[in-house]
Amino acid sequence: MSNSKQHIYIIGSKGIPAKYGGFETFVEKLTQYKKSDDIQYHVACMNNGDNLYGNGQKHFNYNQADCFNITVPNIGPAKAIYYDMKALDYAIKLAEKDNNVAPIFYILACRIGPVINYYKKKIQKIGGKLYVNPDGHEWLRAKWPYPVRKYWKFSERLMVKYSDLLICDSLNIEKYIKNDYHKYQPKTTYIAYGTDLKKSSLTSDDVIVREWFSEKRVLENNYYLVVGRFVPENNYEIMIREFMKSSTKKNFVLITNIEDNDFYKKLNKETHFQNDERIKFVGTVYNQELLKYIRENAFAYLHGHEVGGTNPSLLEALASTKLNLLLDVCFNREVGRNSALYWKKDTRLSQLISQLDDSTFLKACHSNIETNDFLEQDYSWNTIADSYESLWERN
Repeated sequence: MSNSKQHIYIIGSKGIPAKYGGFETFVEKLTQYKKSDDIQYHVACMNNGDNLYGNGQKHFNYNQADCFNITVPNIGPAKAIYYDMKALDYAIKLAEKDNNVAPIFYILACRIGPVINYYKKKIQKIGGKLYVNPDGHEWLRAKWPYPVRKYWKFSERLMVKYSDLLICDSLNIEKYIKNDYHKYQPKTTYIAYGTDLKKSSLTSDDVIVREWFSEKRVLENNYYLVVGRFVPENNYEIMIREFMKSSTKKNFVLITNIEDNDFYKKLNKETHFQNDERIKFVGTVYNQELLKYIRENAFAYLHGHEVGGTNPSLLEALASTKLNLLLDVCFNREVGRNSALYWKKDTRLSQLISQLDDSTFLKACHSNIETNDFLEQDYSWNTIADSYESLWERN
């Protein structure tokens, strides 16, 4: 590798090419849209023994990035922490061996706070810098037991303390970092998460489209849609309960993975949503063009996320779906601005859903919301990649 280049080591995503996940998509797009020949990306990839990335080669090239596999044993919940540590250790040795000048180690999420000072000293020794993306409020997620949430918060504090720069993809997360950790005087910057703004290449006549809609017994423009992890903090319970109370004849299509999901079983037992034919859990959709078409042809998108950061599925919905109904929290307001309708937990979402069946009310709603032209300027992957390159060059 050329020593005159700015070398960026990205730790914390599962790897590229992206199979799933926000960080994985981010890293794929960051490398895909790279313009400067003076920047060299290095990307850690997780090898679970499945040879998912680069056919198991230690190093492979993708999007002109030098990708390297880190073998990770199946050790349960601690696997991600082990992976980040081993990947960072390997990256530091690689940068030292190649005599990189002022390398940057960019860590996605705050999993390894208790050991980060040890690595920070190693990074400083070779003239490098430690950058961190703090992600969202992971320590608030209900899926984690209390001791794990305590660990997340403790780990986050240490990652903030020892980082040279925190890159926040949400203005509200940046504000939180500055307020909660002001004693460390953290250096922060804001660069948004991006989204793909191109329309789906599929049409109504494509076989894959007709097969999906036929199999799921769904009609275009006749369903509400949600895409995301089926976890309590995404407020599926409120959305399902309220939808069941509504008088709409439209369907509620949930694209999510519910295999062995205790929350799904508990919620079904309490609400009996399986008895409501409108509510359709349709599994996952990995074909991105098909998923985009499904978004584009939904009547409306329901979004109940409330735990921190810029949510990728929200950006994708804003870019694709005609009408978006968002939970009214600061993170969703920041992204959706005036281009969506907002609902609160303590008001009747069911009433809004019922009213939207009235064409006069629907027309009034559409006339009161603004266009999403801001997405091109603020959230396109091209813009995000350029912002990161400007940041690296200022290093």
